Amino acid sequence: MSNVEEITIRDSMIRLGQLLKLANLVEDGVEAAELIKNGLVKVNGEIDDRRGRQLHNGDTVTVNGQTVKVVAPGA
Repeated sequence: MSNVEEITIRDSMIRLGQLLKLANLVEDGVEAAELIKNGLVKVNGEIDDRRGRQLHNGDTVTVNGQTVKVVAPGA
């Protein structure tokens, strides 16, 4: 498995589309929407097609072989 980069978020939750942009896995929201819609984004190892999926501390997101882990404040 590749290295997992930790992405610290401000609040206890972030939406999938926002995380993809924050982690620089996509250029913009349009690209995020396309990847998600086409089943190319995995959340915790499972394909998820919901751009508004809520992510919390410890969740992982994988796109194009890159995995990031959500780190929430106070965790």
